[in-house]
Amino acid sequence: MLQQDSNDDTEDVSLFDAEEETTNRPRKSKIRHPVASFFHLFFRVSAIVVYLLCELLSSSFITCMVTIILLLSCDFWAVKNVTGRLMVGLRWWNHIDEDGKSHWVFESRKESSQENKTVSEAESRIFWLGLIACPVLWVIFAFSALFSFRVKWLAVVIMGVVLQGANLYGYIRCKVGSRKNLTSMATSYFGKQFLRQNTGDDQIS
Repeated sequence: MLQQDSNDDTEDVSLFDAEEETTNRPRKSKIRHPVASFFHLFFRVSAIVVYLLCELLSSSFITCMVTIILLLSCDFWAVKNVTGRLMVGLRWWNHIDEDGKSHWVFESRKESSQENKTVSEAESRIFWLGLIACPVLWVIFAFSALFSFRVKWLAVVIMGVVLQGANLYGYIRCKVGSRKNLTSMATSYFGKQFLRQNTGDDQIS
C-alpha cells in the first residue's frame, strides 16, 4: 500500500512482494549474503584508503582523484540498489511524475508475525556501521583539507560527503519514514477532533 507524506512528497511502499515467501526462514546472526556484505564495505573503504595513501601510490593527482570518484560512484550505486535490499530489506529512490514534481520513495520489506525473519543481525550491524562511519570520516577529511589549505582535495572529499551522505540520509528516512507518517496522521486526526469539539461543527473533514 502506498502512503504519501503530505509534507515532502515521500512514499513508503512494501518491498518485493515476490520475496515474501523467504520470510519462512528463521532470523540468524550469521552472514547470509557474504558477497553483498563484502562489497558494501569494499568500495567505500577502498576510497578512503586510496585517499589516505594517494601520495604514496601515485604522484598524479588526477589519477588519484578519478580512482576515488569511481570507487565512490560504485559504492553509491551498490549500496543504494543492492546491499540495502539484501542486507536490511530497505531501498530508496527519487522519481519525477508527469507534472514534473519530485517524489522520494522509501521501500521496506513487509514484516511477518515473527518480525524480520529475513534480516541477519550480523549483516544489519555491518550495514549500519559502514553506512554511518564512512560519511563521518569524509566529513573529518573535509575539515582537514580545509584547515590545511589542501584546496585541490576539497572537491574529492566533498564528493565523498555528498554521495555517502545521500545514502545515509536515504536509509535513515527509509527506516523511520513509516513512523513519521503515522505521527502526521495521528496529529491531523486529533487536530480535527479538537476543532470539531470546540466549534460544534460536524462537517469538518
